Amino acid sequence: MINMKILVVCGHGLGSSFMVEMNAQEALKNLQAPSDIEVEHSDIMTASPDMADIFICGRDLEENAQRLGEVVVLDNILDKEELQSKLEEKLKGLNIL
Repeated sequence: MINMKILVVCGHGLGSSFMVEMNAQEALKNLQAPSDIEVEHSDIMTASPDMADIFICGRDLEENAQRLGEVVVLDNILDKEELQSKLEEKLKGLNIL
């Protein structure tokens, strides 16, 4: 069991991070990633490095998110293909895929 957590962060922890969370779950299924990878969402201000192994955010929060650790930065949070390819790259880099 890998038991990994991915946290999607946005400015307020409401709409956009929840939408990207659902897209990330779909991307993980498409990539046939281990099923025990959890995906949740939060706001950037309460997010801390111990909350997840990988963080996902939009380009607008990149600077703020660097303090968290492993970060996947999206140019367009609505682009499912970008999300999937960047997640795939990150997970392959961590030897999970």
